Amino acid sequence: MIYLALSILVSSSLFVIFKMFERFKLNTMHAIIINYVVAFICGVIDYDGTLTAPQIVQETWFPGTIVLGVLFIFVFNVMALTSQRNGLSVASVAGKMSVVIPVIFAVLVYKESLGIIKIIGILLALVAVYLTSAKENTQKMAKASLLYPFLLFLGSGIIDTSIKYIETTYLPSDGVPIFSALTFGFAALVGFLLIGYQLIKGTFRFSYKNVLGGIALGIPNYFSIFYLLKALQTEGLESSTLFTINNVAIVMLTTLFGLWLFKEKLLPKNWVGIAIAIVSIILVTFA
Repeated sequence: MIYLALSILVSSSLFVIFKMFERFKLNTMHAIIINYVVAFICGVIDYDGTLTAPQIVQETWFPGTIVLGVLFIFVFNVMALTSQRNGLSVASVAGKMSVVIPVIFAVLVYKESLGIIKIIGILLALVAVYLTSAKENTQKMAKASLLYPFLLFLGSGIIDTSIKYIETTYLPSDGVPIFSALTFGFAALVGFLLIGYQLIKGTFRFSYKNVLGGIALGIPNYFSIFYLLKALQTEGLESSTLFTINNVAIVMLTTLFGLWLFKEKLLPKNWVGIAIAIVSIILVTFA
C-alpha cells in the first residue's frame, strides 16, 4: 500500500504545480513537453539494467510505450479543451470518473472480485468525485459540448486500462523505470512535432520559465507513473480496488490542497463529497 500512497501524494502535488503555472503565466503546452523530456531522463537514470536500443525495440512491452505516449499528449490536449470550454470542475469529474473503465475491465478480464460492498464503495466514489469537484457556477451543458468531456472520460480510462494490461501481461518488475521513461519519451517526441508545426507557422515563442516549469513538473510526473506501476505489482491488491482508491483520493487531496495553499472556497457539497470519499475508500479497501 506504500506505493499506492506515494502515487496519490505525488499525483496530487501535480495540481499545485499546474496552479503555479497559471500564477506565473507559463505556456502550459511548452512546459508539458519539457516535463516529458525530464520524466524520460528520470526513467533512464533510475533504470540499472543493461538493455541496448535494439533489445528494447524487441521487448514485448515496447509498442505499448508508443501507444501510451501518443495517448498522453492526446488526453492532455482534450483536458485543456474541456477545461476551457466546459470548466475545470467538468474536466476533473470527466477525468476521474473514468475509473469505471479499468474497474469493469479488471472484473471482466481478470475476474477480480466485485461484492456488494465494493460495488457500493465504487458508486460512492463516483458520487464523491462529482460533489468534491462541483462548483457553484457550474452550468448545464448543451449536448454539443459533451464531446470533449466524453473524449476525456474515454481517454483517461483507456490509459489506466492500458497501463494495467501491459503491467500484467508484458512488464517485468525490474522494467518499470525504462517502460515509464520510454512512454514519456514518445510523448515528448509527439510534443516536439507540435512545436515544429508552431515553428513553421511562426507562432512559437521560447521562454526560459517554461523550461523551469517543465523541470519542476517532470520529476514528480515520472514518479506518479512509477509508483502507480509499482502499486499494480503489489500482491493481493486488486486493480479495481487500486484505481478506485487512487482516483477518489487524488480528487479529495487536491481539493484540500486548494483550500490550504490557495485559499480556495469550498461549498457545503464539496465537504460532503470529501466525507463520502473517505467512506468509499474504507469500503473498497476492506471489501
